[in-house]
Amino acid sequence: MLSAKDIKKKYEQVEVLKGVDVKINNGEIVSIVGSSGAGKSTLLHILGTLDAPDSGEIFLKDMPLHNLKGKKLADFRNHHIGFVFQFHHLLPEFTALENVCIPSWIAGNNKKQTEQHAMQLLETLGLKDRIDNKPNQLSGGEQQRVAVARALINKPDIVFADEPTGNLDSFHARELHNLFIDLRNQFKQTFLIVTHNEEMAEMSDRILHMKDGNIVE
Repeated sequence: MLSAKDIKKKYEQVEVLKGVDVKINNGEIVSIVGSSGAGKSTLLHILGTLDAPDSGEIFLKDMPLHNLKGKKLADFRNHHIGFVFQFHHLLPEFTALENVCIPSWIAGNNKKQTEQHAMQLLETLGLKDRIDNKPNQLSGGEQQRVAVARALINKPDIVFADEPTGNLDSFHARELHNLFIDLRNQFKQTFLIVTHNEEMAEMSDRILHMKDGNIVE
């Protein structure tokens, strides 16, 4: 599904990534763990095309992401990649349903079909009765589930999650762990997750340990 080779990244004189290789299989949940400053989030953002490496190659289903630029890159990202962050980043003036629909509307998809798909996702995620609520009317766990539905609306090949439980209490964190597993089992959804949460990492299919800008055994 995803492969990256010899990814390097430097900020000023600091080498953040020192030649990282990654392979993620279809339908796999992989967690990246390591201490703060190890390069986890930088790697995730580069693999998700939110940042560019100084050198190295990234392929998603044989598409060379490192060669895409500008609008082509933005269009590919919107159609093939989903994101879930520590903070949900929902737009406060829109309902849960509208927040989920936005990436699909940006992609130019049919409005009615998009809304139907968004309603199905929200129902799958246990939010059937919350579709008309705005973010400030939802709990933290509900807001994060809306963010997950938004990440899934364009049926991405892979979802990147950066500390997705970092802003949740232990109950809602566990709920989100189980949700990722259900989505993988139901839809063969692929996830790459950066987390400090040991329980979440242990529930993954594989754990990649990062230290000083490298993946270590």
